[in-house]
Amino acid sequence: MNKYLTLLILSFGMVFVGACGDSRMHSQGVYMLVDTSGTYAGEMKKASKIINYLLATLNPGDSLAVAKVETRSFTEKDIIAKVTFDKRPSQATSQKRTFKSRIETFAEGVKGSAYTDITGGLIQGAEYLNETKAGIKTIVVFSDMQEELGKGTIRDFPITLDGIRVVALNVTKLGTDNADPRLYLDRLTHWEAKVRKAGATEWVVVNDLENNLDSILNAR
Repeated sequence: MNKYLTLLILSFGMVFVGACGDSRMHSQGVYMLVDTSGTYAGEMKKASKIINYLLATLNPGDSLAVAKVETRSFTEKDIIAKVTFDKRPSQATSQKRTFKSRIETFAEGVKGSAYTDITGGLIQGAEYLNETKAGIKTIVVFSDMQEELGKGTIRDFPITLDGIRVVALNVTKLGTDNADPRLYLDRLTHWEAKVRKAGATEWVVVNDLENNLDSILNAR
């Protein structure tokens, strides 16, 4: 084979591989944790609106998973739905319809859990996002951020969230927070310190769900 033709083929191959890598670099991966403990399970309608927003905003090639936060959340069985959207828009649209249907079915029968293993959910979320190889990775936590662990659940160890954004949504104030607002502020400070120590690139709190939904996803 002519050496110049060989060089041309090799160059084309390098450009093609680079283009594929660049595509993943700009893709988004979102893992949303939905708190189902106690009375917070009643917030599912708001959570569904957030999920619909993500479905409408994410593009072909992006990945999305929604999981519930329960007594122990470091498990695949807590993932309600997950998908990497097809590059073909028509297929991606079909996938989004199926995803939405699964969420609606879950929302209709959601039951409150006894405990809230947020840390386990974060670890599971990081695993999922790293497997997607998305360039922009975000864990969304829809919770009051009050972690309560059941007997025998061990979470007092360092976790790894390297390269992942963490967004806390709808952090409702507990009854005790109303009596002493410092409890609410301390809870947010605790989680910010924890995720930053774990290597998270960003910590964002969004409570105004009507006007600040764009803060959930990182701008491309």
